[in-house]
Amino acid sequence: MRAILPCANLAGAVLALLFILSTRPALQAQVQLRTASPPVDTARLERIDVVVGDAIEAGELPGAVVLVAHGGRPVYRKAFGLRAVHPAREPMTVDTIFDLASLTKVVATTPSVMALVEDGAIRLRDRVARYLPGFERHGKDAVTIEHLLTHVSGLRPDLPLEEEFEGAGEALRRVLAERLEAAPGEAFIYSDLNFLLLGEIVRRVSGLAFDVFAAKRVFGPLGMRDTSFRPGADRAARIAPTEACTPLGWPCGGPEGVMLRGTVHDPTARRMGGVAGHAGLFGTADDLARFGAMLLEGGRAATGRPVLSPLTVARMTSPSTPAHLRDVRGLGWDIDSRYSGNRGDLFSSRSFGHTGFTGTSIWIDPATGTVVVFLSSRVHPDGGGNVVRLRGVVATLAAAAVGAAP
Repeated sequence: MRAILPCANLAGAVLALLFILSTRPALQAQVQLRTASPPVDTARLERIDVVVGDAIEAGELPGAVVLVAHGGRPVYRKAFGLRAVHPAREPMTVDTIFDLASLTKVVATTPSVMALVEDGAIRLRDRVARYLPGFERHGKDAVTIEHLLTHVSGLRPDLPLEEEFEGAGEALRRVLAERLEAAPGEAFIYSDLNFLLLGEIVRRVSGLAFDVFAAKRVFGPLGMRDTSFRPGADRAARIAPTEACTPLGWPCGGPEGVMLRGTVHDPTARRMGGVAGHAGLFGTADDLARFGAMLLEGGRAATGRPVLSPLTVARMTSPSTPAHLRDVRGLGWDIDSRYSGNRGDLFSSRSFGHTGFTGTSIWIDPATGTVVVFLSSRVHPDGGGNVVRLRGVVATLAAAAVGAAP
């Protein structure tokens, strides 16, 4: 009897619950609403046409591609304005390839680092000097991989941009000689140097060139066919140009400058040969939507192939900065910091994203299953342009359209 009674009690409880549900249709409806995606308000999405058009007319950018995916499918995908205005005018197309700038940090470097964590090859708490001997000089011995990923290493934002050099080895030599501006974990300092170092760690630990590893472990499995470092000449016609620059110089411009088209705009990455952990990646809106969908699916590609584990995705996109800091970051990803204006005003606190200097942005909201991609070359043709406000407005309209609430 002792073995039968618990089963009998369980069966009785299940029958009682089924009876309650069958006699309370309002409760049934409530359960269904929690699992159903809210309808998309197409009128709000169409407002994106207006705000982007107004910004182009105001000279804030020459053109853009905007893609909003919701519930695993694109619900908005449009090209605006011009891909190029100099030396010739070219219309923007949805398959335009953009210099993604700092989106490199979260689309290439962060998942590559986390893939090595999953492999057991590195740990987040490992000290950077374990993999980059010499980094420990000048009081940097306590800096860890997690410090780099969350921008709390204490390193300054970048190498002096006006100082020309050439070669990835020279860039690394200069970073190894850096001194900290703050103790590790003490302050949030958004730094390209953090991700430059991470790219080098991926190279040394994996035994593959950084761009090769990212293609093998991330871009290839996701079918991101137009995403790469140093895109080939066969794609040049689809690449949005940035500025006229000399090969190693900064700032851009001047009579000797040549319009960059497929060559990275960021001067440090350019001096490193175009492959770096902080910048250098090129890609399309469709490819970024595939990447965002993978994160929303817990690390699984649309084909069902696992790229990252669900726990890895959760770890990357959870707050990881020290509690005393105002700027909240995940591993690589921005959650709520001085740089997260591209979240807009409505997406939930569970959402995350990143921006790029050239005028690029991705924001992902697990609460509504939404990915917002905004791509522009706002620096074309002369380094001007400003899309800070526009990216936030586009995200707000997308959030309102899919039913997000403050």
